[in-house]
Amino acid sequence: MWRRGLRRRWLWRLRRVRRMTAGALGPAVGIGWRPEIDLTIERLPGVEFMEVIAEGIRPGALPESLVAVRGRGIPVVPHGISLSLGGAERPESARLKHLGDCAVALGAPLVSEHIAFVRAGDREAGHLLPVPRSRAALDVVVANVRNAQDALPVPLALEHVASVVSWPDDEFTEAQFLREIIERTGAHLLLDVANLYTSAVNFGADPLAALDTLPLDRIAYVHVAGGALRDGVWHDTHTADVAEPILELLAELARRTEVPAVMLERDGAYPAPSVLSRELAAIRAAAGRVGDDAVRPWAAGLDRLPGRVAAEPSDITRRALATAEDSLLQALLGLSGPPPGFDEHRVAVAGAALAHKRAHTHTKMGLRAKLREKFAHKPTSGV
Repeated sequence: MWRRGLRRRWLWRLRRVRRMTAGALGPAVGIGWRPEIDLTIERLPGVEFMEVIAEGIRPGALPESLVAVRGRGIPVVPHGISLSLGGAERPESARLKHLGDCAVALGAPLVSEHIAFVRAGDREAGHLLPVPRSRAALDVVVANVRNAQDALPVPLALEHVASVVSWPDDEFTEAQFLREIIERTGAHLLLDVANLYTSAVNFGADPLAALDTLPLDRIAYVHVAGGALRDGVWHDTHTADVAEPILELLAELARRTEVPAVMLERDGAYPAPSVLSRELAAIRAAAGRVGDDAVRPWAAGLDRLPGRVAAEPSDITRRALATAEDSLLQALLGLSGPPPGFDEHRVAVAGAALAHKRAHTHTKMGLRAKLREKFAHKPTSGV
């Protein structure tokens, strides 16, 4: 009940101060490229940049529609989901090379990834899982991010994840943890306002306080997406229209800072093109976009700040994080009970959602492989 009361209070505060302001024309507006609706996305009016899941493409055989999009001068950002920057192990060189190769093939101004772990104890989660917000875990994440930055040919933006479960005894708020990572690494921020809303609903976090804390001047771009309330928690499904409170958070963000770009994520239950166009129009309005002239984000380029010097975490620190994350993953996979301090109901709900996600991803990746084979752009060699 108190969480609902807190949500009402921050919504009231947000609506009270809401006003539309933006630098110049306002942010560029984009959408996530998905092979299931690639032609729809390619033909949507007013799309000024795109993001593509890096693990879903091959740099040497880009899908025809992505080639067409790039041919029109629309930036495309590779978005990684498998580096496991929040994991105990250092990012794998092969995965880093793939992400970097995607950036080169697309002529991308940056790449993005998540502060999350996706594998532990030789087990793949098949989903982005939250990292314990401890000082020890922070040191590991910072080292992993720096390792990734050194291997990538373009700047890196980091995204926080939506979650159903929270770690006990966190030492930082979500915003404090993100700020520390950004400041220590000099990385950019991929701010997901839908994930801020998820934290507000599921954990009683105040998204306005988060905006007060986050380094808004380091935002590379912003995500918005729809979700659903199930089993008493908010799931960031990317399969529904963007809820009004999320649009209001976007408006508040645009009031506070000049946002370079805002992007809609949609990963299923794809609506008609006219509905997608209305969604983009709602995002454009909430972000304070004015006029119809095309806006291209990152025209001035992006930089990597030097960050702060930090010692490499010890093997003991990495092993302790590995043990903790493996315990949570085993519980979510139904291989063991919840680790001490975790909410049993939330672990059960998250485990069910993870099982659904893994099954859905397996089916979708099979379809995407077939689509890549059928529609991949095959460069012709000179004679």
